[in-house]
Amino acid sequence: MIRKANCKINLGLDVLRRREDGYHDLQTVMFPVEGLYDIVEVSRGDLCGAEFRSEGLVIDCPDDKNLCLKAFRLMHDRYGVDGVRIRLDKRVPFGAGLGGGSSDATAVILALDELFDLRLDEQTLIGLAAELGSDTAFFVRNTPQLCEGRGEVMTPVDIDLKGLWLVMVKPDEGVSTKDAYSGVVPAVPETPLVERLTLPVWCWQGVVTNDFEESVFALHPVIARVKERLLKAGALYASMSGSGSTVFALFDSEEAVSSLRDETPYIFRL
Repeated sequence: MIRKANCKINLGLDVLRRREDGYHDLQTVMFPVEGLYDIVEVSRGDLCGAEFRSEGLVIDCPDDKNLCLKAFRLMHDRYGVDGVRIRLDKRVPFGAGLGGGSSDATAVILALDELFDLRLDEQTLIGLAAELGSDTAFFVRNTPQLCEGRGEVMTPVDIDLKGLWLVMVKPDEGVSTKDAYSGVVPAVPETPLVERLTLPVWCWQGVVTNDFEESVFALHPVIARVKERLLKAGALYASMSGSGSTVFALFDSEEAVSSLRDETPYIFRL
């Protein structure tokens, strides 16, 4: 069983408040990017447990931290699934704010649900995915969602970006999520994010914002320069995705993105 585990971008990200459990309440709209994905293959194996093999981009991650194996262990403990092979063809950059690892984990959950004919309902699948991280639940629905709480509370939103061009640039530098949060001052904006997103895309810049940018740009000026470069190239809107380090931009024509093709392979028509 083969699944395409696509990534996502964040259209705005507001850090509202710090919670008593140490997490933060967020508001963000996650938007799926179907053009960039990992391939996750799950099949029955001959041995107990899970055999895991990774290819493509090298993942420097011990098994106890690997989200694909965490997803298997969760499904094993809850539903007794056992004896599987998991092959990951890694294509989405990691540590990039694109949710690649979260998407992979959710793909394993969905594949095991189908492979073992568990027939779990959507809310159960969302609950399982949410146990593995803040972004994982989104990929169960994999459609534009307003994500709140830690990111696991979702409401569908109607955002149509069809016809626009998406450019994503992943700098060599990575961003520590801990460092990104450490520099944020939580605040509730006067106008909710979903209301700001009803404006035309060309009105988003400076209005639909990512609260992580200020602290991340201070620590990693190269990421700020990437955003500036995309805006100078004629982007309607540019922003960092999640806690970085990927910066994405929306353009209204192929001609506008032509000058960027030598700088990034991640250019897609939405």
